[in-house]
Amino acid sequence: MTDGCGAPQQTATPAAADTGGQVVLAGKVTGGDGPLGGAYVRLLNADGEFAGEVQASAEGDFRFYAAPGSWTVRALHRSGNGEASVTAEGPGVHRVPIAVG
Repeated sequence: MTDGCGAPQQTATPAAADTGGQVVLAGKVTGGDGPLGGAYVRLLNADGEFAGEVQASAEGDFRFYAAPGSWTVRALHRSGNGEASVTAEGPGVHRVPIAVG
């Protein structure tokens, strides 16, 4: 199922999830009052170039399947923006919480 932007519907990804040997960048977008649903979450590569976008679930959850390496994840929401960086050296779930302010 997809939302209006064509991105797959997002759900929480357990830390112990079987990723099938893939790198998964997953997290939650939060603001001062808790989770921020509907935020647009962008994935940028090590050069700052756009690699993908999803819309966070109603609970603020998002995930990307990516290659090993350094990534920036940026959240855009009507209440503000935020970003976080992560280095994913191998397969598994790599947590990327993003606070929007």
